[in-house]
Amino acid sequence: MQRGEIYLASFPFGDVPGMKLRPVLLLTDPIGSTTEILAAYISSVILPALLPSDIVLDPQKSEGQATHLKTISVLRLHKLATIHTTSGRRFLGEITAGD
Repeated sequence: MQRGEIYLASFPFGDVPGMKLRPVLLLTDPIGSTTEILAAYISSVILPALLPSDIVLDPQKSEGQATHLKTISVLRLHKLATIHTTSGRRFLGEITAGD
């Protein structure tokens, strides 16, 4: 697991206990001996008004094909969590240099 990769991983809810399996973008390589990674939330729910920290990822466009997401999604850079590398269930793809 390394920075720029997209994984299906357990991501914590923001306001209640629990985790949900969802796509995440790894923002760092594993950190320290506990192998934790800073990850950002990816959602297929695109709100009518995007925030300045939201980035739309379209797998139909050439720059979004490497993500291997199934549908147009939004990378929500204001929804971050530190997750353990064991939270990553499956590699999906990666962000290209242009993104």
